[in-house]
Amino acid sequence: MLKHLFVIGCTAAFVGGFVTGKSAFAGHHTDLDAQVNCLADNIYWEARNQPTKGMIAVALVTRNRVLDDRYPNTYCGVVEQGPTRESWKTPGTYYPIKNRCQFSWYCDGKSDIIPEYDLDVYELARIIAFKVVGRSPMKDFTKGATHYHATYVQPAWAETKTRTIRIKDHIFYRWEK
Repeated sequence: MLKHLFVIGCTAAFVGGFVTGKSAFAGHHTDLDAQVNCLADNIYWEARNQPTKGMIAVALVTRNRVLDDRYPNTYCGVVEQGPTRESWKTPGTYYPIKNRCQFSWYCDGKSDIIPEYDLDVYELARIIAFKVVGRSPMKDFTKGATHYHATYVQPAWAETKTRTIRIKDHIFYRWEK
């Protein structure tokens, strides 16, 4: 019952945050929050210029990877997946190797601070992330997609995957087991 009330409260907070522009999870540090943040960041940086359906599709690809035993089993693990190198300044601290991550934004060397003019888009990404991480019933219209790319690139891996759907300028693929 308490968990149910927490979810209801968080949902209301997200809707309120969408209206007010303030983050619903500000000041909270739970594992759920961390997973929502990782997924929201991925949705925003990968699909901020896409329609809502495209943003949801990126979330579903990330979820499909979490559920696939070939990938890490958390949203943060999937988003942050890629080779790392140890810091020369701080031994024991590791950083992703530039341009070698599963999701290019994560290790492109650019700032990951959300611009103020895009906070409403980021809040939408957080709402989508909260629904996906919270396991709200959501039909997977990507048909199990685990990969996607923009239409203006032709990655070599695309030939080895099953194309499932195109949404605006993203093409989605499923990696058959």
